[in-house]
This record gives sequence, structure tokens and C-alpha cells, in this order.
Amino acid sequence: MKLLLDSTRCQAYGLCQEPASALIELDEWGYARLIGTTVPEGSEQEAAEAVAACPNSALRLVK
Repeated sequence: MKLLLDSTRCQAYGLCQEPASALIELDEWGYARLIGTTVPEGSEQEAAEAVAACPNSALRLVK
């Protein structure tokens, strides 16, 4: 499973980072940056919560 980020949609709310801090970091302005695109086994729930938390649909999961 891969976690993808459309950085043009990110508005720096930072809501995605809390449920998935091992997958997403925030830059100095609060914009999301993926630590890696492959979601490690056992982290699927955190990735799904991060996707759901983004108010601008900047994140998505693909298989």
C-alpha cells in the first residue's frame, strides 16, 4: 500500500501528522511531507486516519 500526497492541495493544517507521525512530517511552515511512500505493514490504520483527517483531500492511499 502506498500513501500519496498532492502537495498543491495541502493547506498546512497539520491534521494528518498526528495520527501518522511515523509516515508524515511537517515542514517549518506546517506543510505535510511524506517520510516514505510505502506504508509499512501494521501502519495501514494510521495512514487511513491521516487521509481521513485531511480537510483538502491532499492525501490518498493506493494499493
